[in-house]
Amino acid sequence: MNEKTPVAVVEDSRTTREAMKSIIDLAPDLECVTTCANGEEALKYLPKIKPRIVLMDIQLPGISGIDCVGELKKLLPDVLVIMVTVYEDPVRIFSALRAGACGYLLKRSKVSEILGAIRDVRAGGGAMSGDVTMKVIQSFAKKDAWREEIEALTRRETEVLELVAFGLGNKEIATRLQFSVEAVRWHLKNIYTKLNVHTRTEAALKFRGDG
Repeated sequence: MNEKTPVAVVEDSRTTREAMKSIIDLAPDLECVTTCANGEEALKYLPKIKPRIVLMDIQLPGISGIDCVGELKKLLPDVLVIMVTVYEDPVRIFSALRAGACGYLLKRSKVSEILGAIRDVRAGGGAMSGDVTMKVIQSFAKKDAWREEIEALTRRETEVLELVAFGLGNKEIATRLQFSVEAVRWHLKNIYTKLNVHTRTEAALKFRGDG
């Protein structure tokens, strides 16, 4: 019989933690080698136990799941981490993936989806529930639209927006670009219209790609 893949669970809810362990242990090719109630425990024990795959909650007490992934990957570069959470926020999704996670599942995922995700990442793929995948696709689509809006700005509007993104006020921008405060206001009005925003904060976020 093939050796079982060692899996760990990092989850602060005891009920969810035990449920995940039961799901994993029922699979003939997987074994839950340990569970941790928080990120601090994970960083202390997982490097010693060396699981191949970790299911990690994103909203942990103390160090967050996202920060824990980044630290854990430094200690175990080859570990495969799947985030398991109730959130569908694309910002959290991207943050987790940038930190080193290779998958993202919702806690309401079916048993078959959870086991499938573990096997997918073990085989070298990624794991993402259907709802989360749609969030990612929608977010990329929005970013493409934001990029087109930014590219539609004139050179002078782009210069003004860049200084707005750095936190400069109208007077400072006028001084830096050597024209009047009224001209800055006029450029900002055009920028708001082209970017479909109403405030300088919204415009700055779009410029930085955080819109």
